[in-house]
Amino acid sequence: MKRVLRSIEEQTEFTFVYNSKLVDVEQKVNIDVTDRHINEVLNQLFAGTNINYEIVDRHILLSKKNVDNEILAQQQQITVRGQVRDAQDNPLPGVTVVVKGTTQGTITDTEGRYSLPNVPNDAILVFSFVGMQTQEIPVENRQQIDVVMEEEIIALEEVVAIGYGTQRKADVTSAISSVRADDFIKGNVKDIGQLIQGKVAGLTVVNPSGDPTQNTEVILRGNTTLLGSSISPLVLIDGVPGDLKTVAPQDIESIDVLKDGSAAAIYGTRGTNGVILITTRRATGDYKSSLEINSHFNVQTIARKLNLSDANDFRQQIKNGFRDPNTDLGHSTNWLDEITRTPFSQVHNITYRGGNAKTNYLLNVNYNSSEGVFLKSFNQDLKGRADINHNMFDDKLKFNLSILGSDRKLNGFNGYIYRQATIQNPTAPVKDENGNWFQELTKFEYENPVSDLMESNGLTRQHLTRFNANIIFNPINQLKLSAVLSYSKWNENGGYSETKQHVSTLRDNRNGYASIGASESFDKLAEVTAEYSDVIENHRFTALTGYSYQENNYTSMSMENWDFPTDQFGYYNIGLGEATKDGRVPNPQNSYHAETNLIGFFGRISYSYADRYLFMGSLRHEGASQLWGTNNEWGTFPAVSFGWRLTEEPFMANQKLFTNIKLRLGYGVTGSVPSDLFRGVGLLGYSDYILSNGKWMRTLVPIQNPNPDLKWEEKHETNFGIDFSMLNNRISGNIDYYVRKVNDLLFDYAVPSPPNLYPTTRANVGKMENRGIEIMINFTPFDKKEFGWTSGISFSTNKNKLVSLSNDLYQVSTDYFTTGYTGPPVQTFTHIVKIGDEIGNFYGFKVIDICDDENDMANYGQWIYEDADGNAVKYSDFKHSFEDKKVIGNGLPNYYIGWSNNFRYKNWDLSITMRGAFDFQIANMQRMMYENPTYIQYNLLKSAFDPVFGKTLLQSPHEFNSYYIEDGDYWKIDNIMLGFTIPKINIKYIQSARIYLSSLNTLIITRYKGIDPEVSLVPPGTSSQSGININSGVGLCPGIDNRDKYPTTRTFTLGFNITF
Repeated sequence: MKRVLRSIEEQTEFTFVYNSKLVDVEQKVNIDVTDRHINEVLNQLFAGTNINYEIVDRHILLSKKNVDNEILAQQQQITVRGQVRDAQDNPLPGVTVVVKGTTQGTITDTEGRYSLPNVPNDAILVFSFVGMQTQEIPVENRQQIDVVMEEEIIALEEVVAIGYGTQRKADVTSAISSVRADDFIKGNVKDIGQLIQGKVAGLTVVNPSGDPTQNTEVILRGNTTLLGSSISPLVLIDGVPGDLKTVAPQDIESIDVLKDGSAAAIYGTRGTNGVILITTRRATGDYKSSLEINSHFNVQTIARKLNLSDANDFRQQIKNGFRDPNTDLGHSTNWLDEITRTPFSQVHNITYRGGNAKTNYLLNVNYNSSEGVFLKSFNQDLKGRADINHNMFDDKLKFNLSILGSDRKLNGFNGYIYRQATIQNPTAPVKDENGNWFQELTKFEYENPVSDLMESNGLTRQHLTRFNANIIFNPINQLKLSAVLSYSKWNENGGYSETKQHVSTLRDNRNGYASIGASESFDKLAEVTAEYSDVIENHRFTALTGYSYQENNYTSMSMENWDFPTDQFGYYNIGLGEATKDGRVPNPQNSYHAETNLIGFFGRISYSYADRYLFMGSLRHEGASQLWGTNNEWGTFPAVSFGWRLTEEPFMANQKLFTNIKLRLGYGVTGSVPSDLFRGVGLLGYSDYILSNGKWMRTLVPIQNPNPDLKWEEKHETNFGIDFSMLNNRISGNIDYYVRKVNDLLFDYAVPSPPNLYPTTRANVGKMENRGIEIMINFTPFDKKEFGWTSGISFSTNKNKLVSLSNDLYQVSTDYFTTGYTGPPVQTFTHIVKIGDEIGNFYGFKVIDICDDENDMANYGQWIYEDADGNAVKYSDFKHSFEDKKVIGNGLPNYYIGWSNNFRYKNWDLSITMRGAFDFQIANMQRMMYENPTYIQYNLLKSAFDPVFGKTLLQSPHEFNSYYIEDGDYWKIDNIMLGFTIPKINIKYIQSARIYLSSLNTLIITRYKGIDPEVSLVPPGTSSQSGININSGVGLCPGIDNRDKYPTTRTFTLGFNITF
């Protein structure tokens, strides 16, 4: 009978209320009904049993027949009335009120009120409600009893997403962090990454740019590769691969992060950098129709500007003899103001949900229009999603269909224009006396930044269409068969053009320029799983097996041309240019196509004994097309994890301090494939054009050596963890310690040619290691009727080391390689990657002083260095060789801290999110380029004319050295939001309304002298070793604050939420 009752609840709007000690719902019944009235179903169900039923509103009260209530009649009886409310003083409808030991009872109405007649004055009333703690209150001859119900401690029953399924939080044995929508960063966020910034220990989310077209950077537990194309986690949206902009942040229900190898191993090669599981909002069960409107509007300002010399400073520098008097052109121009604005942006999100127990649906529309602080930079994104659920055959078969569409228009900003606004003479005009753009083409690489911006035009459009279907079939209660099918089409097309008035025409004689590009990608995913779950006495287990197939087809093309007869067409008639006809464009057209597929077979077993001893093991066998032609197309990735809930042990039964203590131990193997295709086979490619017998021709030349032993990079990760909650769940958290060992790192090795056809071979040789600690603590200092305060603190640390780059077959000629780049005029590398050392080390000359000895004019105003032996060496005696360089800092923070606070007072709410990064350095490229008074061709920072080390002005040329390496430690009061929930008003169709104000990137506490210490951690890099160029992976040269970087912004937002 219990299963029948559950089925009725799932298919209808009714719920059953009964005392399981009095009403036997374990008895066997046979019933076969279809499309009958509820009374007919209940009459048939309870026929021949000793159970009575009574329908009250949407509740069905069950009681035992023939209960002798005459004793009650013989006692002195009263009528008890009252109201039931929650801790926030809201009325609770549907609370069951029963006289203990009897079936006499009632249910509270919509205002939480109840009236129960014929109650003995010595009776005990039992108040129960789903999600609340049951209360037993003696009547004691009282006729008015009001009750405040407290929420039940259900943290351990919370369900979290794991790979290919869900699991009770109490049973999780891996390092998994979950963030629900209520805990997201509120207000204006760039993408999904910012929703959980500072909320997950070990997950680094960085927003180094104010460009509205750029995503946040997301890294989990450090770097794992030298040549990989990405170190970001896999992002799955409702089980399907996506990215941080696939769905709107306002359309997210929860985010679960699989952090360690034992959790991510079931995703094989895709899970080596961790997995972010995103669950979108949807309607479930019998959902009353509702319409939610969330809108906000914001303005932005540059958080911190470079302190550049203005026109007055420039003229003072002329008076002081630093500049030629002829460089004063008589104007006062703030070049940054000329190319920036105070941008206005808006976001509108509309969600409609409804349906019944059989069919329910959600429709979401999101419009995001974001302007950038630089003119012409913007991002406009229109998204729509429909999610439909349908159940049939007594809920044995369930369908979910989701359709997502996105239309995005964007235009980024050319950082070179920002550079020109920085270096431009502040006394120069924007236009000359004739109204033409003012240009000094022969001077110092000057370009008029306003002209560059206004005489160019660009636009990119992106379209995404995605169809997802999820089918679940339960032939028996213990068995669930599932299938996920997905098809996505993404395409991008864009163009860029320059007019005849652009500097490229005036300087390079291009006479108008245009380029276009287009790309498209088709993704197919098919996954089927079978899951069997059962409980036998104290044994609870689940077994899962599945198959996955993923396919991607990618195509791109591009074209450029110049020398146009008119500017009228921009980039829309690119064939009109004469340059391609005359052969002046080196590569006028390019195209590319790639197809990849990934096939996996996987399984998982989880087991729990008495909710005390926990085990999970998984295995994935996977093949990737990138390793076609090698001996290692397939790889196997196992994982095991164990848990022990100490609080379930008998010896912990009498303690009151801890609600839960769980120890965890996990081990898992994941992998990553080469980013390029056909890496294991020898390849030929076309050379540049050569002149042969009076004709230009191309020949085939070797471009890659074969390596049939090429295989996956493998990450072996061990994780030790503890989960705890205490003081009645007012304090909870987790602590994790992990060791990541990456074996078989891919690297390009120099080989003799001949016998090899090409001078380098890619092979699996290297080893890398990451170690770290993660701590997450949540606590509730206050939870009163009118005031509440919840807080969460996250802490993480990561140490990285390159262990090895050689084996018996492949050896490196040196124990290091260099990467990173300063740009002109210095033009040198910035970082070194060395065996035995950390990733991210800056490598340059160490400066310890400046010479201010007027008797030594050869070195006066020049750097004084520290040599390899620690001795001070003057500029003229210093060799400036590679051997004289040292590690002068590291661009990766060793420590991250996040602190979020949420306050509630009556109808007001306040949230404050703070975060920081510590123990790292930043290469301040703005200072290196613009703080050298010897380079007077540029406009300079005001600090360029300050004495170095308080002694004298610098007279050395530009150089990358330790003077420009600064401490990057910072603490940000990042997001502040103040909201007010409007009290219930007598408007029939409005359920709730709220308004709020927020600020983002509010305050930065730092000693760093640049714009913002939150700089990129995953920039692309180039490297060299013994004269051989090597394409290094991302993330090897972190901590560079480039001079052309789009400045970060401070955002102020006004928004409202209304639910109908």
